Amino acid sequence: MTASPIPDRPVLRMRPKMDARRIRHGFPWVYANEVVLDRRTKALVPGTLAVLEDANRSALGLVAVNPLSKIVGRVLDRDPAASVDADWLRARISQSQALRERLFDAPFYRLIHAEADGLPGVIVDRFGDVAVIQPNAAWAETHLDLIAAALAEVAGVTHLIKNASGRTRALEGLDDQTVILAGQMPDAPIPVPMNGATYMADVAGGQKTGLFFDQRPNHAFAQSVAKGARVLDVFSHVGGFGLAALAGGAAHATCVDGSAAALELAEQGASAMGVTDRFAIRQGDAFDVLSALQEEGAQFDLVICDPPAFAPSKQALDAGLRAYERVARLATPLVAEGGILGLCSCSHAADLAKFRTASARGIGRAGRSPALLHTGFAGPDHPQLPQLAESGYLKALFFRL
Repeated sequence: MTASPIPDRPVLRMRPKMDARRIRHGFPWVYANEVVLDRRTKALVPGTLAVLEDANRSALGLVAVNPLSKIVGRVLDRDPAASVDADWLRARISQSQALRERLFDAPFYRLIHAEADGLPGVIVDRFGDVAVIQPNAAWAETHLDLIAAALAEVAGVTHLIKNASGRTRALEGLDDQTVILAGQMPDAPIPVPMNGATYMADVAGGQKTGLFFDQRPNHAFAQSVAKGARVLDVFSHVGGFGLAALAGGAAHATCVDGSAAALELAEQGASAMGVTDRFAIRQGDAFDVLSALQEEGAQFDLVICDPPAFAPSKQALDAGLRAYERVARLATPLVAEGGILGLCSCSHAADLAKFRTASARGIGRAGRSPALLHTGFAGPDHPQLPQLAESGYLKALFFRL
């Protein structure tokens, strides 16, 4: 039975005629146009906890409020009287930790995946005894010390870093300052074993938290078809697909990225694996390099393109789909007859059907006939919340040409 709301908590009330059923069915966000934004509500400090009520004043749960954001409320608990304290946080983190321990035999994974792990807006990636926290919602920023303490206690990590990069924090009105919360910042990249490869994660100055764990199963599929192959990994970051392919017996892998720092980490990973004789890098704009390789007559048995989010919002969808089509069109001529082309998207606004259509159109415009071999998604340490389409952002398509 749901307890009565705590009396002194503010109330966030849905507007008349607003349907509260999707909140009751598990949707975790309340938008600003769905609630009564009176003077008292607008005056609430971002991160304030409030009771969410429907238009009939029936309690729907406990939400974290941010009047500065389009997502004005994030559902934390269905119990409006819940206390978001150390015990509450330990319980949520313990559940997430237990799942990861069932999934992986080494402590390198996404430990907290926001809404799907019951901690809206909170991302935590674990690298051994180092945890990198992205508190991407105001409530998480105000509770950051408690979150860090609970992580240290439950997961046993000794070094905790707040990573403040990313557009989401700006939308929440939060700072962009990286802070050491406990322990110290690693003075060198952290070697991360994954799919038999070794990746070097720069948690201090790399992209996002330093490594993209979400591609783990897609790296594994590419690895499974890489034996003896000539491999091209475009938008490679620290060598994600290329190093996985080499671990699977690829004859050679070339990694392409615009970042010299990322490619240096890829080289360090190849060195740690002892495969430098089968590894090469090429720095430059990916579109320019793809065009140059075609002019050079280069051919590969396996080409994978894993670009950044070209469609990070609905407003950017059309331009993003054109960019994905262009990637496919430029990459296709580099794939040898009977070879495999892997195309990825991390844009939640471009759903699977739209991304697949754009990819197939690009391949067709390049004059090739594709057969879809495999469709991949993010790994199980990035669980999806079924009610929240945004949590199913990653798609990977592998075509035989």
